[in-house]
Amino acid sequence: MDDLWTGARSELEARVGTHNYVTWLAPLSLRAIDGGSADIACPTRFLSDWVSRHYARPILDALVHQGAEVERLSFTVAAPAPAVDNRPAELRPVDSIPRAVASPMPAAAPAAAPVAAPAPVRAPLRDEEMTAPLDARFTFDNFVVGKPNELAHAAARRVAEGGHVTFNPLFLYGGVGLGKTHLMHAIAYERQTRDPQARILYLSAEQFMYRFVQALRERTVMDFKELFRTVDLLMVDDVQFIAGKDSTQEEFFHTFNALVDQGKQIVISADRAPGEIKDMEERIKSRLSCGLIVDLHPTDYELRLSILQSKTEQFRQTYPGLRLGQGVLEFLAHRITSNVRVLEGALQRLFAFASLMGREIDLDMTQECLTDILRASDRKVTVEEIQRKVAEHYNIRLSDLVGPKRVRTLARPRQIAMYLAKQMTSRSLPEIGRRFGGRDHTTIMHGIRKIEELRTEDRSLAEDIDLLRRSLEA
Repeated sequence: MDDLWTGARSELEARVGTHNYVTWLAPLSLRAIDGGSADIACPTRFLSDWVSRHYARPILDALVHQGAEVERLSFTVAAPAPAVDNRPAELRPVDSIPRAVASPMPAAAPAAAPVAAPAPVRAPLRDEEMTAPLDARFTFDNFVVGKPNELAHAAARRVAEGGHVTFNPLFLYGGVGLGKTHLMHAIAYERQTRDPQARILYLSAEQFMYRFVQALRERTVMDFKELFRTVDLLMVDDVQFIAGKDSTQEEFFHTFNALVDQGKQIVISADRAPGEIKDMEERIKSRLSCGLIVDLHPTDYELRLSILQSKTEQFRQTYPGLRLGQGVLEFLAHRITSNVRVLEGALQRLFAFASLMGREIDLDMTQECLTDILRASDRKVTVEEIQRKVAEHYNIRLSDLVGPKRVRTLARPRQIAMYLAKQMTSRSLPEIGRRFGGRDHTTIMHGIRKIEELRTEDRSLAEDIDLLRRSLEA
């Protein structure tokens, strides 16, 4: 049995690639073969489900090729039996928890007779050292699609399928908790599953900057360039963080151009559209704007309810036997509108509370348990309220604040009101412009940038803004 599984493992690694093998198949073990069925032990339920959906056929073919009389597979969640692994240490799994990319551990130095040590040579950077771990929860199967995100989902699906894509890059932007990172991880998972040999790099803009600085310090810039410019799919999350970093922007620009010229796909995410990212070089903004730019809009009631229903099914497996009263999900979808993370956190708290207290989740318990979240969600600031508060604070007329006069005593409070409107409401720049006397969105953008700059230089202005914010949130 051991020899059969060892041969099958070697064949599987050659077929699916080392990265996929280490991540998904190395933790498995063959328990028994009986009646034409091979029983495969998996350390976790997630791994069992993933392998059964994506790698059952390769495993079955490998066993048959090794001479086993097997017609089907069964997967059991159990600790795998110890198996001898003669591969180098850096290719063994780090742990039994599945991750999209496992960071290799340093290989132990083999015992050898004392000899003169050669000058140390730094190994080139490798994909697995550069790629950020993916979250196994963030797949397309777990992404709830609704009107606010259907275009982003469709575009992400198209990129994940591989082949020729008519837009490059795909640029996803939106506020916190709207699904940007979820879609990025889902693209990487799907693409890796469809094409195990594809070279995929997923990392945050902060990690890109850190790796570039590290390469400069260690004089491995050519290795860095070669790695980033030979991938099939480059994914950079939160690209706004490289704004203002001149050297990093320079390298990112050249990497971007090299990949586009080769026809390789790029996926970028940010918290705002390319043209709204402060301190980003104009040539990079122009490049980012050449592809498909997709705005993930704030969730609507129907989407929030669908998300809650999906999460409830998952929580029922963790908290079996808990009863959910009628109207609870509808109540949450109506009251909590800030973002999906707050919504999921509220549902998680409800299930945990009900489990600990041994109670049914009804409307009374929901309001008792989520008092703070519901109170925060009740408070919605409007652009008009911000304008009134700013006008009162600076003792100017509201009509002057939104009017055409450009004197300094009016222009600065007006810009502060624009800045607070952008920070504290979900209104777009054109919508804010319409509420400030029909001003163009570029004027609003300029005012916001001006206040962002002055906040770091003018302590009095920063204190005024904080005072206004607290007053509006009270």
